[in-house]
Amino acid sequence: MKMLFYSLLFLVMINPSLVIVDFNVESDLADWYIVDDGVMGGLSSGNMSIDKEGHARFYGEVSLDNNGGFTSVRYQFNTKKIEPYNNCRIRIKGDTKNYQFRVKSDASQRFSYIYEFETNGEWEEIVIPLSEMYPSFRGRKLDMPNFPNQQLEEIVFLIANKKEESFELMIDSITLE
Repeated sequence: MKMLFYSLLFLVMINPSLVIVDFNVESDLADWYIVDDGVMGGLSSGNMSIDKEGHARFYGEVSLDNNGGFTSVRYQFNTKKIEPYNNCRIRIKGDTKNYQFRVKSDASQRFSYIYEFETNGEWEEIVIPLSEMYPSFRGRKLDMPNFPNQQLEEIVFLIANKKEESFELMIDSITLE
């Protein structure tokens, strides 16, 4: 029995992970908030809820009216030191549309680090190499190094496909490995 315990402990130490979010039916969305293109006069609308199975549901309508075209859901949290982690694993179910996963080292910084992905309509796990997340501000790639992978204070899911569309992205978990 003691040997089994030490074997499991060793495996955890070799392959540790850091759970950022693991949604369930009792999840509190108080620290999640929507930022739409309304901040610039647009008319897109995003929403966030927990479904009956305990998954987060980010959904809504993207509108191009009034120079709009995006909506996002953001989660800010206390600083997490993340130096030992190289990848972010998100378990999601999308609607075959393209999305962006964004992070910030400091929630007050104006730019984000971005990774773009396409969903396939089924539950899937997307592994995001943190080193491939590039810096961007207002849709423009910045001439700066990619994500420094030292700390994390904000994560974001954003849809901005330059067309009017309804969308739905189900989120189960977000883990650093």
